[in-house]
Amino acid sequence: MVTSATFDKADFTPDVLICVDQSGTIDRVISATDSDYQSVKQTAISQDILQVIPEGNYILPGFTDLHIHAPQWPQAGFALDKPLYEWLNTYTFPLESKFKDLEFAEKVYRSLVKELLANGTTTGLFFGSIHTNANLILAKVCAQFGQRAFIGKVAMDNPDQTPDYYRDDSSKEALAETEKFINQIFELQKQTGAELTPVITPRFVPSCTDETLAGLGKLAKKYDLPIQSHCSESIWEDQYAIDRFHKRDAEVLDQYGLLTDKAVMAHGTQLTDSDLDLFSQKQTAIAHCPISNVYFGNSVMRVNDAHQKNVKVGMGTDISGGFSPSIYRNMQQAIMSSQTLKDSGNDQARISAANAFYLATIGGANALHIQTGQIKPGYKADLQIVQDQYFDISSNQPQEIFERLVYHTNKENIKQVYVSGKLVHNNLGEDYGK
Repeated sequence: MVTSATFDKADFTPDVLICVDQSGTIDRVISATDSDYQSVKQTAISQDILQVIPEGNYILPGFTDLHIHAPQWPQAGFALDKPLYEWLNTYTFPLESKFKDLEFAEKVYRSLVKELLANGTTTGLFFGSIHTNANLILAKVCAQFGQRAFIGKVAMDNPDQTPDYYRDDSSKEALAETEKFINQIFELQKQTGAELTPVITPRFVPSCTDETLAGLGKLAKKYDLPIQSHCSESIWEDQYAIDRFHKRDAEVLDQYGLLTDKAVMAHGTQLTDSDLDLFSQKQTAIAHCPISNVYFGNSVMRVNDAHQKNVKVGMGTDISGGFSPSIYRNMQQAIMSSQTLKDSGNDQARISAANAFYLATIGGANALHIQTGQIKPGYKADLQIVQDQYFDISSNQPQEIFERLVYHTNKENIKQVYVSGKLVHNNLGEDYGK
């Protein structure tokens, strides 16, 4: 078993029993050195409920992805050599506008959610499109496949920064449709029992009018909901807020009640020390999207600086500004990018595999206020069983195993995934465990 203990440390514990209760919560974690290990194991065997993990396989917490643009999945890896503004207007907005076709939406969302689960992502924070009905389909697909989902209807009504074929017709419509979607998700929760949460979602400051930003802040307060957006993603976005409001991007969001302890702001590559202080004060989280930031961020997000200021940070793929749905791939890029930032003069920038693993598990869970991301009693049994593909030829010291899992795990190595104790992905071959 491998689970994050602190920002700087991952715990590796061999030979444990993870006991999961009927609600999908971890009841006990029993080590082989505990006095009742053998008796509990024997009871599980006699009741035929013991699942044995083969040698060279490890149980890890499921991952939380804090930033996914669900309707962008069909263009993952496309046109990433273009500037952000051009990428949005030439490629992304035309694609997202297609989601008024609900059959197309369902086809895409079924593919996306299955892919995320196969990559060990048990919780997703999703941007939908502007289409309320398509977003509801995304929620239903997540419920069907068993993924815990936080989903937002995107609000974007500023005619200066959004195309006429893809925007809310007015601020009134943006706010009304957002509230309609909130209530639809609440109803779907009751019908299915699925772990679904509506999220207030201004696309970002440039895409919204003042009236919409203010109204969304009020809706977040009225329903006590999470908020997601982008903040200081790039030099262009950062400067836009200054030109329009004569304030920093973070200050604008705060002005409209959109920086709260339930808010998650993506990217943050251009955040200043004063911005990070504001995030810390408001207890707002950052979704670190290292692959996407290489293409569109114009810099590397300062993970260690944010952590030192007690800012919550988790990991995001940013499909499709990030081409990979794998949090493993993003952990790897986060570590590499931090070395680049260190080489450019920030001596404290380097992060470790343990740091990246913390962001992918505890960091994301803390950002969304969910009791998951760790393998310990009282936490949801969000688990992935991962096969170490180099187990028979490499060092089997705990630290080496852990780092190998971070750097080498791919989708094929993830054998099973559980959300709240329920099997949601199964990739066991016929010879598995033999």
